[in-house]
Formats: sequence, structure tokens, C-alpha cells
Amino acid sequence: MYYRVKVKDHVRVSPERLGEDVSAGIINEVKAKFNGFISKDLGVVVEVSSVEKIGEGVIIMGDGGVYYDTEFTLIVFQPELKEIMIGRVKDIADFGVFFSMGPVDGMIHISQAMNDYVSFSKDKALLGKETKRTLKIGDKCLAKVIAVSFKDQLNPRFGLTMRQPGLGKLEWVSEDLSKKK
Repeated sequence: MYYRVKVKDHVRVSPERLGEDVSAGIINEVKAKFNGFISKDLGVVVEVSSVEKIGEGVIIMGDGGVYYDTEFTLIVFQPELKEIMIGRVKDIADFGVFFSMGPVDGMIHISQAMNDYVSFSKDKALLGKETKRTLKIGDKCLAKVIAVSFKDQLNPRFGLTMRQPGLGKLEWVSEDLSKKK
């Protein structure tokens, strides 16, 4: 899920940026600090949306920069448990599927790829034994978030499933819906 988050922080404008307009310097520093930032509390920062408030600058002895109390809005991406995500199959390995869901990737274990016995083929595809359904790189799918871990902040992990009704490759979902009518 994407969120707008208001943040207050002391932003240091480096000496190289002091010749710029104050607001432009602060925006550049905030973007450099927060774009791509990952934390358990915020999720993955996608963009610095706007800077709302810039306080008085403070100079600290021995530091060439100027510090400003600043309020700004971030756009963050934070998948939640049980959330349905749309995305694409980025890669397939013998143990599962790497699933791209916006700014981050998730992992679908081979046992969670479809509600069937699944085999891995040499051409990086998964094949369902009974249903004959195939999953290939680039396929657009719906998956449900079943695990979220920010234990390693530089590499958050997201576990997903496509075994439940209404999930999986979009063509499968359409087929299943048309069978119910």
C-alpha cells in the first residue's frame, strides 16, 4: 500500500548548496537522504512529495553546513499482511518465483505458486501437473502478502502466495471467474 507520510527532521544543507535558493537546497538534501530509504516504520520511501515548512537555519560551530527544522511529505510503499498485490514475475528459480510489486520484490515459494503440483522447467517456467497451467517470466499476476520482514533493513523480505481462489496469473483468474458463471 502506498501512503503519504508527514515527517519532521533537521535537514543539513551542505556548504556546496549554500549558494542555491534555501528551499531548493533543502529539497535536494531531503531527496538525497530519503529517496530509496527503507525502514520498518516507514517502509520503502518512493519519493519526496513536497516540503511544507522550513524553519530558521542554525549553524553549528565547526560544521560548514546549515541545519533547518523542516517538515516534508514522503510517499512510501509498505506492503501489509493479507494485502493483494498486482505485479509481474521477475524471475523463476527451482525454489520459487521472484515477484515485482512496484518498488520492491517479493518471493513466492514454489509450493505457493499455484494450487497444483508444480514442476520447474529448464526454460525458467513453472508447470502445473493437473491444470497444465504455466507461469513464465513477465506474466502479470495477483498475489497475497503472507509475510513481511524488515530484519535486514537494506534487504526487506516479502513472502507471497498465489494458491487461493482469485489469485495467480490474470488469465487464470479470468478463467476461474468465467467457470463460476
